Amino acid sequence: MCLRCNAMTGLSSRSKPHIPRVIRGLPALRFALARWQARRHKIALVPTMGALHAGHLALVRLAQRRADRVIVSIFVNPTQFAPNEDLTTYPRTFAADIAALTALRADLVWAPSAETMYPSGFATRVVPEGPGTAGLEDAFRPHFFTGVATVVAKLLIQCQPDFAVFGEKDYQQLKVVTRLARDLGLKTRIVGAPTVREKDGLALSSRNAYLSPGEREAAPALHRALADGAKKIAAETPIAAALEEARASVERAGFTLDYLEARHADTLQPAGSYKEGPLRLLVAARIGKTRLIDNVAI
Repeated sequence: MCLRCNAMTGLSSRSKPHIPRVIRGLPALRFALARWQARRHKIALVPTMGALHAGHLALVRLAQRRADRVIVSIFVNPTQFAPNEDLTTYPRTFAADIAALTALRADLVWAPSAETMYPSGFATRVVPEGPGTAGLEDAFRPHFFTGVATVVAKLLIQCQPDFAVFGEKDYQQLKVVTRLARDLGLKTRIVGAPTVREKDGLALSSRNAYLSPGEREAAPALHRALADGAKKIAAETPIAAALEEARASVERAGFTLDYLEARHADTLQPAGSYKEGPLRLLVAARIGKTRLIDNVAI
């Protein structure tokens, strides 16, 4: 439509919807990247598994502040799900995701198939150590970080971003991918974004959709326990005592704990004293059939 026609209809090029280009194949992705790189555009990547919520959209906004072009990847990665986990029931809302990204004027959606990411004969895995073997998520989901590290390495190589934005809610994952980019000598800078929460403190997560009304009402107890524990530790309550109180509080709310730990914020090694900081409290717990994770800085 010409600008004159826009004027006649009361529309402008600025007000028209900016529908992000959806790319599913590597040749088209490489062509788009080459055009941006020829113009010396800074590129940011926001990796997601779709089912986008306000937390994901906050990552996109942060990426837009740092880069000229923003790619959002949508790929439900099968290699980070164990056979007993929720791959088949994981929420998939692609049309709604594109609508949300259109409203934000994202530039490109990289939505490869499993066959594109893991073609026949695929035989390479990235197995992280360091923060990936801290005895937190890895202790309960031993397959998880190999799946995450492998797919993130592929996404960073495919999309060649200057920045990649990850939420702090998945704090151990953030540390794993930060180390991965550094150890593999990739050009991408990993940027952490603060956790987005509901008004009652519950961290936004695609898995919150699994919560029953009663479970949703109880779920904010997870964050309250972390916040109270962090406050006690900052006041130099012995860490062991603060953790014991926080764990009891979570269990009273109806959760079954996997872990609630105080760790050094950079190395994720166990912390014995507030003075060993900076510290982070991290938790994973189940309520009903839903497993939630969260963390807070101390």
